[in-house]
Amino acid sequence: MNQQPPLPRPQPPYFPIAIAFFDGQNLFYSAKRAFGYTYLNYDPKRLAQQICGNQVWQLAKVQFYTGTPEASDHRSHFWRAKFNHMKRDGVIIFSRELRYQDKEVMLSNGQTQLVRVGKEKGIDVLIAIDIIRLAHQRAYDVAIIFSQDQDLSEVAKEIRVIAQEQNRWIKIACAFPCASNPGNRGIDQTDWIRIDKPTYDLCIDPRDYRPRRT
Repeated sequence: MNQQPPLPRPQPPYFPIAIAFFDGQNLFYSAKRAFGYTYLNYDPKRLAQQICGNQVWQLAKVQFYTGTPEASDHRSHFWRAKFNHMKRDGVIIFSRELRYQDKEVMLSNGQTQLVRVGKEKGIDVLIAIDIIRLAHQRAYDVAIIFSQDQDLSEVAKEIRVIAQEQNRWIKIACAFPCASNPGNRGIDQTDWIRIDKPTYDLCIDPRDYRPRRT
């Protein structure tokens, strides 16, 4: 089937309505690789507002998706505190408890050891469903995905189909931290917005929710 050309973008003074979709862990690891940060220190609402301001988009909603450790894990304190702040800011949160499994790892001395590893399940599926559902509801003109998960490239294809069916302009963009590596890629089939370190640093949450060491 031949792909239809994109519909023309509405002209000013209309400002497109945007919804931000954050894959919390994926964005954290991207920032760690690009800038060296060792914990999830960004403020989703600030970051979404910064990107939308740069693009002259109206930010309607921020939705945040992540896996979280089980309640007995000491790291759960961080997430409870972080979520409380985000909720006060109006961020919509979707969280799922991590699934744990034993994984064999190689130590520096050549021996192996079993380590309990947590893994996210279904976060990318939740994001994909919401992007498509809200497009059908005409809730946005621009979907901004804060993730580099290539599984979401199929969503971008579906959004183009919805745009043709609804006879309206819809953009799907991918925002991701990027240092100097030109090979750092966004999600295929999306418009890439590279977040440099000065922009990211403007959006760091000044609160550190990690438990204090005694």
